Amino acid sequence: MIAFSVSRAAGMGFLLALAGCGKGGDSKAKGGHPLPAPLVAKCSPGRPGGRLVIATAQGPKTFNPLFAGDDGSETITRLLFGSLVTLNLSAQEISPGLAESWQAGPDGKTWTFKLREGLRWSDGQPLSAQDVVFTWNEIMYNPQLNRSTYNLFRADGRNFEVTNLDDRTVRVVTPEVFAPFLEFFGTVAILPRHVLQDAVRGQRFPLVYGLNTPPERLVGCGPFRIEEVRAGKYTLLERNPEYWVVDSQGRRLPYFGEVMFLAGSGPDADLRLFSQGKSDVFEAGRPQNFAFLKQAATQRSARLIDVGVGSERDFIWFNQNTGTNAAGRPLVNPVKLKWFRNKKFRQAVSCALNRERLVREVYGGRAQPMYSFISAENPKWDNPDVAHWSYDPARARALLAEIGLRPRQSDGSLVDESANPVEVLFSFYAGNAYREKSAALIQDDLQKVGIKLVSAPLDSQALITKVNATFDYECAMMGLGGGAIDPASQMNVLRSSEDLHQWYPFQATPSTEWEARIDALMDAQMRTLDFTQRKKEFSEVQAILADELPMIYTVSPISCAAIRSDVGNLRPSVLTPYRLTWNLEELFFQR
Repeated sequence: MIAFSVSRAAGMGFLLALAGCGKGGDSKAKGGHPLPAPLVAKCSPGRPGGRLVIATAQGPKTFNPLFAGDDGSETITRLLFGSLVTLNLSAQEISPGLAESWQAGPDGKTWTFKLREGLRWSDGQPLSAQDVVFTWNEIMYNPQLNRSTYNLFRADGRNFEVTNLDDRTVRVVTPEVFAPFLEFFGTVAILPRHVLQDAVRGQRFPLVYGLNTPPERLVGCGPFRIEEVRAGKYTLLERNPEYWVVDSQGRRLPYFGEVMFLAGSGPDADLRLFSQGKSDVFEAGRPQNFAFLKQAATQRSARLIDVGVGSERDFIWFNQNTGTNAAGRPLVNPVKLKWFRNKKFRQAVSCALNRERLVREVYGGRAQPMYSFISAENPKWDNPDVAHWSYDPARARALLAEIGLRPRQSDGSLVDESANPVEVLFSFYAGNAYREKSAALIQDDLQKVGIKLVSAPLDSQALITKVNATFDYECAMMGLGGGAIDPASQMNVLRSSEDLHQWYPFQATPSTEWEARIDALMDAQMRTLDFTQRKKEFSEVQAILADELPMIYTVSPISCAAIRSDVGNLRPSVLTPYRLTWNLEELFFQR
């Protein structure tokens, strides 16, 4: 680790030097080997030079992409490495990367990639098919090293076969057709064999590419490389002179000479640094910080961008688990379980929810009512024709009456046919103002149709334990989001045997016909490369979810971001945490 200790005066000098964001940037990186077959970026030609400053809530812990599980590390490692293909987030298309072309064989299992001619690592050494084979066979398929995604790249219990046919040709054979192959396999960072092979074989790989590694040993093939690290303060990147992308005029990307990542000191540190003029961009705009971000952007004459509704959803669900605890007692009261497993009960709850009021009173208008598993944020896969069980209290009461839940004459609260009161324990995060206010409004909505939700706020760890481990709860409210664009990334939610199948996880066999149908559809769409067929099958999955409502969606927050006003080639995307900088190599200062 590079030591960093300064006096109070030197520290002030450091902060003053950062106050003029965008200055400097005359990187030492020059030249680079010729590019016989570069990738031509689909962006407007820009002006080279300058330094972009980005603040993060925390600094990096590693520059090793395999272990960059924290935001501070991942936001930097994404810029240090390249992959066989890239994902164009604005167009939702797979685009060429290190590979100039690829094709799938007639069996749908044999893939052949052709690497670009003249590829080089950031230290000038040639990048070849052997590096791809090394990355996969010695690292990604080493379960001692890759403990997070090892099983993601296997089918039928077997690894993909990765071989090189020559220096520029890679062949991959999957045990069976693997539909998301390009998005999943193709976007994995390729690592340098000449730098890392000895460390892998000497069982030192987890220690390499640390914060104390000399910059010249942090070899990659992305648009930038490490120039300087001051742990806890900043990480400075310079443009990679060997980067393999040019603009339409033949100018090598990236345009920025340097990118500096300031290490914040906790939640909202990145927002504070942006508001103080020490950072050029803030990408994590949410309803709770919108007003502050808007004011900061106005004061700085920065550009405030509404990115739109993303994949994040707030939702409630009822525990449909038919299992028993260690003492042999039912996890859920059988009386209540009967209600929870009846879709008319869940449909009635959806109809009772005034989502517009949640948007207005909880999120200040910075959200949209949500009814479906995915929506317009993912147009490639969205089924816009699914059912919407929208606000209609009269319909809610009618649905409840159909399943024998009728109001008592005394107070209008519901009882079932055995006179059991319809009361449900409602668990949610304590201390989260948005969750607490949402819970209060949801309780009020359901009270109006006769369902009593009994508030049971919990700290985050206690709630997670209940819903993911002990399963001793009745109804819960949480939020989920993220995942890749491809529906395969949602398998851990949709398949009945998976851990995030929140309403009843880890099923040995599907407990309902509709869950069995979703399992079959998700398996089927994984085993064909025909997009039309996959879209048809996933559209049916969405329709089933919208009708059965195992997860009753409420709202989806509207995302926003801000950036200094003179940055060009912005293509905002809500499908990534890097809403403005996912194409950082194309961005430039217009003046």
